Amino acid sequence: MTDVVLLEVSDRIATVTLNRPAARNALSADVMRLFPALMREADGRDDVDVVILTGSDPAFCAGIDLKELGGRSGSSNAADSTLPKASAEGMRGPFPSMTKPVIGAINGVAVTGGFELALNCDFLVASEHAKFGDTHARVGVMPGWGLTVLLPQAIGVRRAREMSFTGNFLSAHEALELGLVNHVVAHGDLLPTARGLARDIIGNDQNGVRQIRRTYAEITRDQAGWEIEARDGTEWARTMFSAEKVAQRRDGIISRGRGQ
Repeated sequence: MTDVVLLEVSDRIATVTLNRPAARNALSADVMRLFPALMREADGRDDVDVVILTGSDPAFCAGIDLKELGGRSGSSNAADSTLPKASAEGMRGPFPSMTKPVIGAINGVAVTGGFELALNCDFLVASEHAKFGDTHARVGVMPGWGLTVLLPQAIGVRRAREMSFTGNFLSAHEALELGLVNHVVAHGDLLPTARGLARDIIGNDQNGVRQIRRTYAEITRDQAGWEIEARDGTEWARTMFSAEKVAQRRDGIISRGRGQ
């Protein structure tokens, strides 16, 4: 069986690829067991200086696997492994705290939890096919990987509120205009461009790069914001979450042609 997440290392660059293309790289329980482990492995390898995160075409990541989630019953599953939450190791985002730069190479739609994956990267390069959407409110699953902190940091709080309240999508070029992504390139140029930027980073003093990254992380941490999101998401999951309703909302979105 093909691995649902792939790790490839060459020229001091680790490429981590979400690999469930038929499911639009949705975050199943299997993905969420393997993905953090491979990110941790990439960060710990002596032959890696930069990590690139991408997806197998046609999508980057459609977020939590709502089909899998909808197959479970009741709000007692709120602590399920596919719902965003802090790990036993205190991991607050979708992958462990990294010491090395992470470039997001966004090859297609990045939706809800997949959007949060992208936001947790250090910066983003987008294919012309990329789209970004926060559909948490559409389906009734709350952010748990820092979206309410990281999205306002990227595009401003008013634009972030509009994205979250409406569930509307941004095209790659709209995302560039708002500062969400650093570059938009032809689809076939996505990984070569990301690798070119990675090589630029590799050409610098790596201790210096990693110290500057730590400094940026400390300045932008907003621990209180992460704690508020975690508190509210946990309470929502405890009192309001229903896997059946999530599945119904998902099916309604798809039937209206909005499940991009």
